Amino acid sequence: MRKKNYFAGPSVLPMEVLQEMRDQLVDYEGNGISMLETSHRGGMFEKMYDDCLSTFRELIHIPEDYDVYFLGGGATLQFAMIPFNFLLPGTKAAYCKTGTWANKACNDAQKIGDVAVIFDDKENNYTHLPDVDKLVIPENCSYLYLCANETIGGIEYKKFPKRDKTPIIADMSSDFMSRPVDVSNFDMIYGGVQKNLGPAGATFIIMKKSMLDRRNKNLVAYLDYALHAKEKGLYNTPPVAAIWGVKLMFDWIKKMGGVEAMDKRAELKSSMIYNIIDSSDFWRSPVDPAVRSRMNIVFRLPSEELEAKFVEESKKEGMLGLKGHRSVGGLRASLYNACPVEDVEALAAFMKEFERKNG
Repeated sequence: MRKKNYFAGPSVLPMEVLQEMRDQLVDYEGNGISMLETSHRGGMFEKMYDDCLSTFRELIHIPEDYDVYFLGGGATLQFAMIPFNFLLPGTKAAYCKTGTWANKACNDAQKIGDVAVIFDDKENNYTHLPDVDKLVIPENCSYLYLCANETIGGIEYKKFPKRDKTPIIADMSSDFMSRPVDVSNFDMIYGGVQKNLGPAGATFIIMKKSMLDRRNKNLVAYLDYALHAKEKGLYNTPPVAAIWGVKLMFDWIKKMGGVEAMDKRAELKSSMIYNIIDSSDFWRSPVDPAVRSRMNIVFRLPSEELEAKFVEESKKEGMLGLKGHRSVGGLRASLYNACPVEDVEALAAFMKEFERKNG
């Protein structure tokens, strides 16, 4: 019996995508060779890659004056690549510290250049987000950096700052393509693909071409975005298997109705769980209701003993990944694009029964 997957990443993939990868694994589309062993300079990969990028642009409406490609190294590599490229001497970068991932990015940037922390929710254990209309951006600022969705903390921007003279860079690893995004409001969007877009191993980059004019032009090759943009992400051997998975995931999203359909699914699925959390004092969400994530729902029970019991009993029901991150404890259900509605219904029913027996 297939398990129900609520892991935060690598995360659930659609059965259709897994079956397609299985069926094409040994002999990709009758070419007599696997996508996992072909050259990234060969026509078979390049056709798949071009199709992937074309569908990517179509699904999220990426303007022509933006580059789009994939890199290895995970999203964490971007924590350093971004300031190496854009945090130039004599300038500052503005960071909003909203949780684990934004904080790690900020810490790396501080080792490279001058950083202004314009929001830090440490005193509230990172359960709130800033009022984006009241953020004060320093003069001579190279860029404003934010994390759209904090996977561990379960918080998500519902509104973004409006792009003005300061470029906006956003890590959208864990909520990208779960809702429409105005790409033109950002100068760079990036993220690991292992949440909503495919198997682990690749990082997507969307960057306004004019950002390259702002970059440090004295960098080693792999850290230079201009080189990757010129080579369409193929400067070195790309994460072929992951990109193939992303391509199939894009096809699935398109078949399902696009990002707009994913948005409706996210609202439906998350509301099932939040309605239970808000229904009694047995459950508790530490997050400000105004910024609750629809992708990563974090919640608590009256005691850690009950939380441990919840996790163990959920495993017996074939439910995996419901234990909260080790740094914060508690419980967490990640409901990414590919998480079936039926699996969320099953989790909701399990929660109700658990409360009946233990409340």
